[in-house]
Amino acid sequence: MTKDIKELAEDWLQLDQEEESRDEIYKLLVKGDYDELEKRLRNRIAFGTAGLRGPMKAGFSCMNSLTVIQASQGLAAYLLEKDPSVKQRGVVVGRDARHNSEKFAKLTASAFVAKGIKVWWYEPPTHTPLVPFGVNLFNASAGVMITASHNPAQDNGYKVYWSNGSQIIPPHDNGIADAIEKNLKPVAWNTLAIDEDSLLVEGSLGLVRDAYLNAVKSAAEADGKSIAMDPNFKFVYTPMHGVGLRPMELCMDLLGLGSHMVVVQAQAQPDPDFPTVKFPNPEEKGALDLAIQTADPESISLILASDPDADRLAAAEKVGGKWHIFTGNQLGILLGSYILDRYPGSKPREKFGALASTVSSRMLHALAKQEGFQFTETLTGFKWLGNVAFDLEEQGYDVQFAFEEALGYMIPSVVHDKDSIAAAAVFLAAVAYWHRHGLTPYSKLQTLYEHVGYFEDANTYLISPSPDVTTSVFTSIRALSSPYPTQIGSRKILRWRDLTLGYDSQSKEHTPDLPVDKTSQMITCELEGGARFTVRGSGTEPKIKMYIECVGKSSEEAKKGANEIQSDLLKEWFKPEEYGLKLA
Repeated sequence: MTKDIKELAEDWLQLDQEEESRDEIYKLLVKGDYDELEKRLRNRIAFGTAGLRGPMKAGFSCMNSLTVIQASQGLAAYLLEKDPSVKQRGVVVGRDARHNSEKFAKLTASAFVAKGIKVWWYEPPTHTPLVPFGVNLFNASAGVMITASHNPAQDNGYKVYWSNGSQIIPPHDNGIADAIEKNLKPVAWNTLAIDEDSLLVEGSLGLVRDAYLNAVKSAAEADGKSIAMDPNFKFVYTPMHGVGLRPMELCMDLLGLGSHMVVVQAQAQPDPDFPTVKFPNPEEKGALDLAIQTADPESISLILASDPDADRLAAAEKVGGKWHIFTGNQLGILLGSYILDRYPGSKPREKFGALASTVSSRMLHALAKQEGFQFTETLTGFKWLGNVAFDLEEQGYDVQFAFEEALGYMIPSVVHDKDSIAAAAVFLAAVAYWHRHGLTPYSKLQTLYEHVGYFEDANTYLISPSPDVTTSVFTSIRALSSPYPTQIGSRKILRWRDLTLGYDSQSKEHTPDLPVDKTSQMITCELEGGARFTVRGSGTEPKIKMYIECVGKSSEEAKKGANEIQSDLLKEWFKPEEYGLKLA
């Protein structure tokens, strides 16, 4: 039986022990603002692509002390059920420098201690990859990172890693969600486990950081030799008000590159308000403006940037007097090709493994066809890239790299998750390598285009009024023709893969090659001429995302084709005016 909104508000007031958030809900109740109460209380914040993530407000649908405690209690109960040794193996807990991250991390740790579970505790704020690295180092049962990555300042999140050091995938996400529902009443509402030095809590950041830096060093210095960087070379780095500076400095010093790095001072220290950027996301337009202002007076031609929790990496190069900001796809092929180039000739090339998600460029796939290595496509997100990489390794492949177009790069010898510090170290090793061959990152990219074809994208997104509208849009698309539309604009659809309904026009018995999820919308089409696009509903935002890529004999030809497909999709399928969608 569905509860009345007043009953839900009463449930909240009975469970919440924090005065400020109790007052938020109480005032909305007194005011009779039932619409806002519906938004805050009706639906529980759910485990999505990145665990929990949302605005910090009172209510079951938001990030707050109560939902963090409930998530931790549910996770603890699930771990106790699945892993008899969890109390000894423990859980790693880390946090970024956002508002409330320290409090949420302490509440998380205290919830585990209340269940008798050991906690490997990171005292200062740190970057996200150290949590999965710590899970592997300590053979822990799981890890929790309190972070909202590159989201706006008012958001926070709760990212969960499984015992393999990769983000959770089904059935664990659903199992944890069910366990949360059974453990809603807070057992403990305090931070005493951390504040009063519980015997079950072990401070462990120093040990983890040293081991992590050595792993990054080994990944960057693949042949065991120091990176031979031009003495005059310099690059600008910005952590974008996040936690990246400390690990980046330590990493550069260990690699002997510390003197080559110039830091954007206005963005150097953690600041949860992100005062100098509209959004703390290196992908956003204008996000690198201060880095450019730092580089230009020094005649520095390379910029590297991390997002606030330092798991995503952006790069830009000054070319012919103008700054070229590399797309995530371009940086992906640059890193992937370099890692392939340095792969020992004594090892079988066909066992070299690389991955990319379905929304990312197919350029790495094209390179794999030419060079004879194993390329694997996965669903969106590093929870899939990381876990599928483990599967490939069990099959005997030597997985060396994975990437996703949203500036995520995985160096598996360090962690099975995206990592801007490890990726930056390998990229700088590549820059030194290319320099010895008379190339810069941009000119290397041009040689790759000449080698496998020019790949250009026209990615964008539409803001949807509601999940129901998103579902209606995709339902209408599927109804355009039976069993699926065969054309978009002037281009024939050669392959239709629907991971919502579970249909693939090219496979045996039309069974898709990737997992099906009836709760999310995702359609991929391959078109004549080598074009391809994926359209999907976002799991964490009110967006319909479009990933469009064309290949051509020139950049202009490929870009023209990608833009045409985007125009055709908007006109024939998504019809923004009809559905009330807003183009980004």
